Amino acid sequence: MFRGVTQLCLDSKGRFAVPAKYRDELLSSCNGNLVITVDRSRCLLIYPQPAWEPIEKKLNSLSSFKPQIRSLQRLIVGNACDVEMDSVGRILVASPLRQFAELTKDIVLVGQGEKFELWDADKWNQVIEAALDFKDDDIPSELDGFSL
Repeated sequence: MFRGVTQLCLDSKGRFAVPAKYRDELLSSCNGNLVITVDRSRCLLIYPQPAWEPIEKKLNSLSSFKPQIRSLQRLIVGNACDVEMDSVGRILVASPLRQFAELTKDIVLVGQGEKFELWDADKWNQVIEAALDFKDDDIPSELDGFSL
């Protein structure tokens, strides 16, 4: 399980170093083979390849005759990019993906269970501020009775 927020920097080639606390797990679970794709919220999603494969299979099994499904397939599967951690634990984020997520030098890697989200640091801060600025009656019904 990946959890937590880590502030990182992209180098001039578009690479970032995977935090040490995740490297060993990624090497043992998928030999450092990852898939990066886009998310509708304008961040990137990073999956260990074994976690990505059932998602891709499920998306591709849906009917492409429905315009919304086809659009989602184009967005998520069409933008998916196979990457491999290099010998020092860095990941290269392809230029089109960096452009999509508007990544600058300062980025944030957010653990989300079986995947990561990769955000531009300024955009991440805006997302967090928006998450803090909701009213009690805006809480989804799925969270009724949920407590931390």
